[in-house]
Order: sequence, then C-alpha cells, then structure tokens
Amino acid sequence: MHDATQERFAKTAERVAALQDARAAELEEKVFRFVSPRGEERVLDSGSGPGALAFALAPHVREVVALDVVPELLEEGRRRADRFPNVSFVEGDATNLPFELGAFDLAGSLRTLHHIARPELAMAELVRVTRPGGRVLVIDQIAPIDPVAASELNLFERARDPSTSWVLAEVDLRGLFESNGLVLLRSEQEREPRDLDAYLELAGCEGEERRRAESLAPRGYTAELGWYLLERR
Repeated sequence: MHDATQERFAKTAERVAALQDARAAELEEKVFRFVSPRGEERVLDSGSGPGALAFALAPHVREVVALDVVPELLEEGRRRADRFPNVSFVEGDATNLPFELGAFDLAGSLRTLHHIARPELAMAELVRVTRPGGRVLVIDQIAPIDPVAASELNLFERARDPSTSWVLAEVDLRGLFESNGLVLLRSEQEREPRDLDAYLELAGCEGEERRRAESLAPRGYTAELGWYLLERR
C-alpha cells in the first residue's frame, strides 16, 4: 500500500496542496474550536500530507512536527511553512513513528487512516507517542454502519484512488480507540458534499479507471467525516 500511496500522491501533490490552501482558514477555525489548544502543546500531525492539520494548529501551539511517507507532499508543505516557523516536516511511516514514548502533548491524524492498510498500527503509534494525560485527535471519513453500503462506498473509493485501503465505520474507529485505552472527550460528524468530477480529478483518476469509478459512484455523493478528540490515560 505504501507504493500505491506514494505513486498517487506524488502525482497529485500540487492538487492536494492547492485544495488545502483553499480550505485553510475554515479548517483552522474548526480545529481550534474542536481542540481548544492551551498554547504550550508539542503536536504531531501524522500522515500530514502538505501539512493541513499542522498549519491549522501552528498558530495556537508551541511546536508541530508533520510526518508523511510521500516526499512530494512534504515538499509542498515546506514551501508553505514560511509563515509557521514552529512547524517542521519529517519523512516517515505513520505505523512506525520515529519518536519516543510520550514525546507529544497532542497527536493527530487528518484524513489519513483510510489510506493505511493496518490502521490499528497507526492508532497504536499515535497513542504511544502521546504523553499520559495528553490528547489524540482523529478526523477521517467514516463508512455507513450497514456492511453492504460500506462495501459499496469502499468499492467506489478504491476505484477512484488505489491508495485507499478501507474507510472504516464509526463503530470500528471507536473499537480502535477503546482497544488503546483512550477516553473519548468530544466527537462530531460532518457532512461533506463532493462534486464528482473535482473529486476524481483530485485523485488523478483518468481513462478506464475514471469510467469505472464513475459507474460505481453514489448518486449525489456526500461523505461523512468523523471528528474525535480523545485522552490518553
């Protein structure tokens, strides 16, 4: 899955970064309201891409480390980091983080888990590098609880973007949280209407792959995003 992720995002890094720029102010407002940072936190953005979550938090915390496995995404992030001297970018694997136990006050992941073949490893690593009493933030697309509907959604998402591993239902995410001893502090769900042409373009979905994805696309596609703020015991 690393190869598929690197291939997809190397090809579309500029598009992903441009969309991030367009959403930056709105995301910062939402993240600040949801997390209520105290100002002194050392933060990890795991699977950062070009740094959307890192930049949203940077004005409100002491330091942010943004980690991703795709060099092209990291480069796009570094090009945008002049305004944020407290953000650094590191190449690395979200399922094997190069940080010590309890190194961060807040560890987060934005739209990342569904790209990871073993999300339970990424979740365990987020928890490992968060200090006791620290917080974990997960924001990701969620699948319907109905297994047939979830399978249909994932069939489309994987046709659109081969780097997609599996979009989890909320019950599965909460199982990951509970198995890692996390206490849920706050959760919200957000509906995100998606223009199909723009969504396919964002993933670089072309030719026969695009036609197949179009045939599988839900009518009037609206994604569900889950926001979760948790505490490590």
